[in-house]
Amino acid sequence: MKIDWKKAIGLTAAVSMLVPLAACGGSSDGGDKNASGSTEAVTLSVWAPQEDQAKDTNWLGKVEENFAKAHPEYNITWKNDVVSEGDASKQVSTDPSAAADVYMFASDQLGVLMDAKAIGQLGTDAEKQVKEQNGDLEVNSVTGTDGKLYGVPYTDNTWFMYYNKSKITEDEAKDFDTILSKAKVAFSLQNSWYINGFYDGLSLFGEKGNDADAGMVFPKDGADITSYLVDVVANPNFSNDDGASGLAAIKDGSADVLFSGTWSAKDVKEALGDNYAATSLPTFTVNGQKKQMKSFAATKAAAYNPNAKNPKAAAQFAAYLGSTEAQKLHYEMRAIPPTDKSLSDLTTDDVAAKAQSDTMANTALLQSGLSGMNDWWTPAETFGKALVNKEITKDNAAAKYQDWVKQAGGKIAE
Repeated sequence: MKIDWKKAIGLTAAVSMLVPLAACGGSSDGGDKNASGSTEAVTLSVWAPQEDQAKDTNWLGKVEENFAKAHPEYNITWKNDVVSEGDASKQVSTDPSAAADVYMFASDQLGVLMDAKAIGQLGTDAEKQVKEQNGDLEVNSVTGTDGKLYGVPYTDNTWFMYYNKSKITEDEAKDFDTILSKAKVAFSLQNSWYINGFYDGLSLFGEKGNDADAGMVFPKDGADITSYLVDVVANPNFSNDDGASGLAAIKDGSADVLFSGTWSAKDVKEALGDNYAATSLPTFTVNGQKKQMKSFAATKAAAYNPNAKNPKAAAQFAAYLGSTEAQKLHYEMRAIPPTDKSLSDLTTDDVAAKAQSDTMANTALLQSGLSGMNDWWTPAETFGKALVNKEITKDNAAAKYQDWVKQAGGKIAE
């Protein structure tokens, strides 16, 4: 996406061209004052989740304080408001010119933000920062259709497997069929963010998730996988997690395995105590062939608004929100696992954080940020509910699978 600098700021073209290059991130060297040695008065509006601004966990306030110290060339007035990452695209795209200068967003919203011309392209330094800190999946999550980067990841967003290690061993936890034969399993099969986990071979808008022409390609043997899931649903050890029932079952002991994310870590750990364990996703077998479960994976990232009155400072602060220093502080204050690979030692003893990291690296499928992903959600949910309600049988599995693909506007791999 090309940034409409004429609309965004009333600066000359020559000055405007410098702004992306100024999106330096994570540096604590304090920067330089402007040529005259004076301090520039800057107002930055920031949208972030309530939890990051709470009195006892005011991570945002601390990061703003640290950024101001690192940039004495600015005299910053901060204007903070509460907008969650999940609501960012809706709020920002409503009126980009009135939106915050800096905001935090879920990477699957990237396409909407780009279409609204409400997200700024990262400059050279910030792009280097992102590529040095993150793995390929995280980098791809903030890569636009033009191949440019538009966000600074600070945590991953995916699901993995929690389990009671008194019921299954670490080795048994690697195979879903073994797990289901020995333990009670709760899985959100009706949830369109989870059902994809069984459809190994699913491709969403190309390898990097940013190729609109590639579309959604469903696995060739999807009908066989669907038939397999009919058996899974019929298994007395399986229960569908409606979004709350799974965790409740872990707590009361009627479930031993739960597929969820880091947001459930505290509750699951309290429930399982010394038997608490988590890992990346297992394999399963369909018609004698090993399949790999894969969760949808995305990131949460910081971005700047190209319509900001001070785009240079906004770009710098967005990069700083995803800096090593800020991510470390985020984990220390709120237990938000970092994406920064240099901070891996920070989460060595954090079972859930390690499971999330391993999942992102080995058993995850990038959740595309293109608007075409909107065609996935409702058909997938409808299909999952039909499985749970046993409306899909072995006799109609192939036909129902084809209907799902058609409703999603996808195609089956040849």
